[in-house]
Amino acid sequence: MKLLAVLSLALQLAPALSAQLMYVGTYTNPKSGSKGIYAYRFDAAAGKLAPLGLVAESSNPTFLAVHPNGKFLYAINEDNEFQGKKTGAVSAYSIDKASGKLTLLNQVSSASPGPCHLVVDATGKAVLVANYAGGSFSSFPVGADGKLGEAASFIQETGSSINPNRQKEPHGHSIILTKNNKYAIGADLGTDHVNVFKLDAATAKITPNSPAFGTVKLGSGPRHSALSPDQKHLYVLSEMASTVTTFDFNATAGTMKETDSVSTLPADFKGQSTTAEIFTDAKGQYVYASNRGHDSIAVFAVAPDTGKLTFLQTESTGGKTPRGFMIDPSGNYLVAGNQDTNSVSVLKIDRKTGKLSPVSQKLDLGAPVTFAFVK
Repeated sequence: MKLLAVLSLALQLAPALSAQLMYVGTYTNPKSGSKGIYAYRFDAAAGKLAPLGLVAESSNPTFLAVHPNGKFLYAINEDNEFQGKKTGAVSAYSIDKASGKLTLLNQVSSASPGPCHLVVDATGKAVLVANYAGGSFSSFPVGADGKLGEAASFIQETGSSINPNRQKEPHGHSIILTKNNKYAIGADLGTDHVNVFKLDAATAKITPNSPAFGTVKLGSGPRHSALSPDQKHLYVLSEMASTVTTFDFNATAGTMKETDSVSTLPADFKGQSTTAEIFTDAKGQYVYASNRGHDSIAVFAVAPDTGKLTFLQTESTGGKTPRGFMIDPSGNYLVAGNQDTNSVSVLKIDRKTGKLSPVSQKLDLGAPVTFAFVK
């Protein structure tokens, strides 16, 4: 009887154990109808989303990052004014895993207007931010209670590139960290630089590495980047050129050397398109990148020895302007947000081939941008 009771309990708990808590950051404006951060339960066994609704009302919380302990969530507020000053903001929340609700802990200035991306370091002591409108990068200490301190460092980029409409000045567009937590990589669309910063996690300060940056082809507009799981290769997604540039990366020295570049678009595509997001799978066998205009996810196979990419497929996201996407922790699904058709789509990942196929479910949500899963 005891064995039957245990088996019965296990069956009851199975759906809950497979359901990941997932947050979505959005653009909040009258057109989208969005009011902030939304939460879902994601069933990793079936690839199904169950809405939990609005969990934090906030202005343009477009990019999200979860603390390593899973207790706190951080969001940039992609605004150009905060507390009467020309700057955006960064918000800290505590997570109620039972309900998905977020409680605001505090909010600080991002130290520059138009923050658009952020990351939490491996120790959970620092949050790093890329500021698009201000063309800068900033970092913030995180307390044991999850609250953010005022900026510990602020790096104003300078320079420009060849596109007079988009590259008259710097535009910090993303920032990621190496696994060893020593370096941060910041893509600057305005200068065509891929910046490398040294991180002192204890003080939450960043300083330029030497050399301070690598470059992509002029006019490309680097937007987001991803490191291979073994940290030997860096993939830089360029918004304006719709390319992924592969670099050999030295995680000990924080240096890079370009080896290849490929298009994210099919050879016969003639329309207008820009890229947005890029990720590798957990094993580093495939790279995924989103196309806005072609409205698809491009899939690439990774050469095990060189890290170079071979184009495999583009798969529609079922809507317009897939600004952001993320691979769920199981590695079986890709969740994409269609910003201009206000929807979230789920794509199935074939683990053997890396290719994508649509899942029937598609949910309405105003101007979704990015996703964050809580372990």
